[in-house]
Amino acid sequence: MTILGICEWLEATAIAVLIRESLYGFSIVVATHILGITLSVGTLLWADLRMLDISMRGYRLSEVYRGLAPWFVSGFGVMILSGAILFAAFATSAYGNLYFRIKMVAIALAGLNALIYHVAGRLPTELFDAARTPTAARIAGLTSIVLWGAVIVAGRMISYTMF
Repeated sequence: MTILGICEWLEATAIAVLIRESLYGFSIVVATHILGITLSVGTLLWADLRMLDISMRGYRLSEVYRGLAPWFVSGFGVMILSGAILFAAFATSAYGNLYFRIKMVAIALAGLNALIYHVAGRLPTELFDAARTPTAARIAGLTSIVLWGAVIVAGRMISYTMF
């Protein structure tokens, strides 16, 4: 089966049809997706700003990250689930949309950035609790902000080019 065939199959699923054809389905899922983005990226932004030594300097980076992680992970889960439902409802249109592809690449790169940071985070805690955040963590924080910004902008552009 081709990728386009999978997209057509997804659009034929019950949840996809419900989202497309119900009076409020699309609006509810989009609102949920935006709330997930707000919770996820909004709280992640605070950790990233701490990594850049811009905010919450009085707190250790590890404390900020551990305190915010449950919130941005929960928001990320909501964002992924609602985004998958939206994709299923409009898979063939999304498949051919340049901004959808940019968004997926930016999400993959943001995930890779987080993975690299977590691997680096296994270094001794004192490196991440220093008075000045290490350069690698600062780069990871800035990269995260740029990539999640790209995800949000590309997501908005999808709405303007698909509907």
